[in-house]
Amino acid sequence: MRASALVLIACLLAACGAPNVGYDPNTHIVRSGETLFSIAWRYGKDPGDVARWNNIGDGSLIHPGDVIYLAPGRAPKASPRTSSSRPAPKSLPKVPTQPPPPWSWPASGRVSVEFGGKPGTGTGILIDGKSGQPITAAASGRVVYAGSGLIGYGQLIIVKHNDTYLSAYGYNASLLVKEGAAIKKGQRIATMGEGPERKARLHFEIRRNGKPVNPRQYLPAR
Repeated sequence: MRASALVLIACLLAACGAPNVGYDPNTHIVRSGETLFSIAWRYGKDPGDVARWNNIGDGSLIHPGDVIYLAPGRAPKASPRTSSSRPAPKSLPKVPTQPPPPWSWPASGRVSVEFGGKPGTGTGILIDGKSGQPITAAASGRVVYAGSGLIGYGQLIIVKHNDTYLSAYGYNASLLVKEGAAIKKGQRIATMGEGPERKARLHFEIRRNGKPVNPRQYLPAR
């Protein structure tokens, strides 16, 4: 019996010849509550590129279990975890770069951590303030994400301003807008919550073609 048990354990550890399913860093399995924009944000990709690579065109068309390809020209692989039957993604021409919108500061307060600094994700700036104070849209656009599904951001809002520029507002206490809402520059969209070190602050990002850029390059001097 002891010998049989040892053989069984060895067989399980070796997967008894079962196929080895490797991890592909260029794919993502959609989980409940995720959108194309939140997935692109997580991996630092341009949402437009991700949409084109997957031939979906609209983030609302993804479903839990779908495989999202994070690079062009990826051939689909059979997977019991995906319900996607889309054809192989294609590398299509990029959308021409669009100009930045006119920006305003999303909150009053001192910038306590500059772009690339810590604490936080290092991909934006941290603006100190008071718990519950208004957070406003830095430019007009459409809300493409509102939730708490991205680790490190707390309650987060992502706004699409055009096909080139997105902005994000993290560490909120409450969200006052929903996904799909059209918002105006200066409109109140959230209230300030606590970020790292349990301080009242806003995490603010601007991304150009999916890549974080220093918000001070776009915000008016003050």
